[in-house]
Amino acid sequence: MTPTPLGTAPAAAQFLADTTRPEMTGTYLMYLWVSLGVIVVFCLLLWIGWRGRKRRQQGIPEPADVPAQLIETEPQAAAEGMVIGTVKAEDYLDRVAVHELGLRTTGRIEVHDAGVAVFRAGARNVFIGTEDLSYVRTDRGVVGKFVERDGAIIFGWQLGTEEVETAFRPRRAVEGRALLSAAEALTPRQTNQETPHPDQTPSQENSAE
Repeated sequence: MTPTPLGTAPAAAQFLADTTRPEMTGTYLMYLWVSLGVIVVFCLLLWIGWRGRKRRQQGIPEPADVPAQLIETEPQAAAEGMVIGTVKAEDYLDRVAVHELGLRTTGRIEVHDAGVAVFRAGARNVFIGTEDLSYVRTDRGVVGKFVERDGAIIFGWQLGTEEVETAFRPRRAVEGRALLSAAEALTPRQTNQETPHPDQTPSQENSAE
């Protein structure tokens, strides 16, 4: 039998006795309720902000659904990955909350002659017709997820009178390059140059090269 080090057992017993005293139990419960209260308030503020954003964006029309005939059609290019979400084109931090466009989901994007089909897990699918697709480029991402330079594909398109951008992070680089090339062929102006963020000066861009 291994001897117990001197003082260890009494110290442990004293610690257990102290932590099980009614006043100590009450203190721990108070900390627990305060922590839960902070989490609840934080979640409530997020919900209020999201609801307010949706109210302000009620004028944005619903996007088109993916045509049924395209689901069985072989795409020009396709890639699986993460659909980061949709933002207003003039502000990559202004997420579009209506019609589930701002949700970040796993998904698949296909390029067809008729346009770009965005399939999203757990959210409505979106179809960007060729006539609505304005440009395709690469960037670091949008609000919701930022990655390495040129790690996200940005689809700029017209949703009613609103210019928006949908960001996609391909799971495989080779699929992403093929998707970008095929989508660029549909756009009236082709560019995959990274648009500088407002907090990035031209000198910083040149140094990053």
